Amino acid sequence: MAYHEQLAGWLGDCLPDGTAADLPLALAPLRGDAGFRQYYRVASQPALIAAYAPPATENTLAFVTKGLALARSGTHVPRVHAVDYRRGFVAQEDLGDALMLAGLAADNGDRRYGAALAALARIQATACDPAVFPAYSATLLREEMALFPQWFVHALLGITLTPQEQTLLANLFDLLIESADAQPRVVVHRDYHSRNLLLLDDGDMGVVDFQDAVIGPLSYDLVSLLRDCYYRLPETDLARYRDQYLAAARQSGLLRVETQQFARWFDFMGLQRHIKVLGIFCRLWLRDGKPGYLKDLPLVIRYVLEVAARYPETRAFAAWFEARLLPSLAAQPWYSPWQQAGEICAP
Repeated sequence: MAYHEQLAGWLGDCLPDGTAADLPLALAPLRGDAGFRQYYRVASQPALIAAYAPPATENTLAFVTKGLALARSGTHVPRVHAVDYRRGFVAQEDLGDALMLAGLAADNGDRRYGAALAALARIQATACDPAVFPAYSATLLREEMALFPQWFVHALLGITLTPQEQTLLANLFDLLIESADAQPRVVVHRDYHSRNLLLLDDGDMGVVDFQDAVIGPLSYDLVSLLRDCYYRLPETDLARYRDQYLAAARQSGLLRVETQQFARWFDFMGLQRHIKVLGIFCRLWLRDGKPGYLKDLPLVIRYVLEVAARYPETRAFAAWFEARLLPSLAAQPWYSPWQQAGEICAP
């Protein structure tokens, strides 16, 4: 029996009280994420989401435990109605289809970003319990950035780094890790962007895909939101939302640094994230057969080059990237000039 048939049969036996549905249950597949989880909308009243998280690759216990911790801080995460840890089956609340990403290009975004920043404040108010949220350690940050030379430079572009180039990257990674380690520690969603946020009927923002949450640098989720890999904010709006966050963080006592220092933390954290993402998006294509993320690479490249060119310590990396990697990138069938990436944004 296929896993979705097993999932439907299991769910039919454990529907929440007050849920009406015809048996056998009809499951409509939904768009997946970058992981191996599969989601289905259940034909029921009220609607439910059924998830299959393969136990070999996905940690359902972490999803449930972290969700409970986030909910205690007021974060609107999907309520879990039933779970089978052995088979990786989950029945959870349906938060709807109103992705934050949808319609961002058509309105000024203030309502959506205001709700997203409010939800982020609740995430960062979550208790930093190391029994629930592991540390976003220097080792993990470095392992993430190592995906860039492995999958983007070598596997995608076929370039073998010289010892001097390896040293250039190692020094850059050290700089970015040092900046991350200097920041206050909070609960970090780790993938806080417009495809993982859903605008709810009450104006709140629902939060999904939080199973990899950690305790880490305060600016990480903010830069993930404001330098979104799928949507480019105008710089004036980005600065306005960043300053809005900074004012609230200062008022709450979470942050006590000068604006210039915070902007540097923000930029370097984004550079770390986007270097990692270049590797992950290539791995999704080359290893996992998911080509859909390739079209988003030019925007990520733009973020990397714009930020790296802004600081004396990272300009050598920007120059190397342009001279060494861009000529090979131009031959890729998915590539478009990074300078215009994100100028016309559509979901």
